[in-house]
Amino acid sequence: MRWIVRILAAVVLLFAAAFWALFLSERPPLTTDPETLAGDGSRIDYCDLPSLDGSGKLAADIPKGNTPGCGYAHFPLPILAECTEPLAEGAADIRGLWIGVEGGHVGHVERVEQCGRRVVVTSSGIIHDSGPNRTAGENTNDTEGAVLFTIGDREYCPRTSAAMVWNEGVLEFHVFGWGPVVVRRYLDGEQLVWEYADGSTTRMDRLCTLPADQRIPRPRGRRLRLFGGP
Repeated sequence: MRWIVRILAAVVLLFAAAFWALFLSERPPLTTDPETLAGDGSRIDYCDLPSLDGSGKLAADIPKGNTPGCGYAHFPLPILAECTEPLAEGAADIRGLWIGVEGGHVGHVERVEQCGRRVVVTSSGIIHDSGPNRTAGENTNDTEGAVLFTIGDREYCPRTSAAMVWNEGVLEFHVFGWGPVVVRRYLDGEQLVWEYADGSTTRMDRLCTLPADQRIPRPRGRRLRLFGGP
C-alpha cells in the first residue's frame, strides 16, 4: 500500500510539474520586430517570392519571430522580408502561402518563409521561427496558441519548443530540439504535404493572396474561465 501511495504521489507531482511548465512558467520574451507585427500581411503577393541571392541580410541578422501572447491580432508582415541568404544545403524550397485542400485540415492556411537554415511558419495566430537569428535561441520556444483557460483578462495557452531540421528534403519538427518528430512538411509535385502531430496528413495548394477570413485568427482552445473576467 505504501508503494502505491508513493507511485500516485510521484504521478501527481509529475503532472503538476508538466502543467506548470506548459501553462504557468514564464512566457518566452517577445522578440518579433514591432513593425512586422503591426504591418498587414494580407496585402502581399505571395507568388512573388524574394530572390535568395545573398545581396541582403543573413538569417542571423534578423530578430527572432515568435507569437505575441497566445496569438497575433492580425496576419503580420513576413519575418524574413529582408533576408536573401541562399537556402541551406539539403533544404527544399517550400516558401509561400498554402491552403489545405485534401486530408485532415482542409481550409488550413499557412505562410512558410525560408532563408539560410531559418524557417518561419505563420498560421492560425501563431508564429514558429526556427534557426539562426539575432535575438534568441534557434528552437521555436513559443506558444501553441489554443487557450485552455483564462484567469481574469489573462489567457493561458501551452508553451511549445521545437527545432526544424531538414532530412532528405523533409522538414521535421523535433520536440524540444532533441525529441521525437511530431510534424513533417515536404513537397509532392506542386503540393505541400503537412503531416501533423494529431496523426493527420493534409495536402496543400499554393495561394497568391491571403483569404479575407484568415486575416483575423479565430480564437482556439476551450477557454475555460476560472476566476473573474467578463
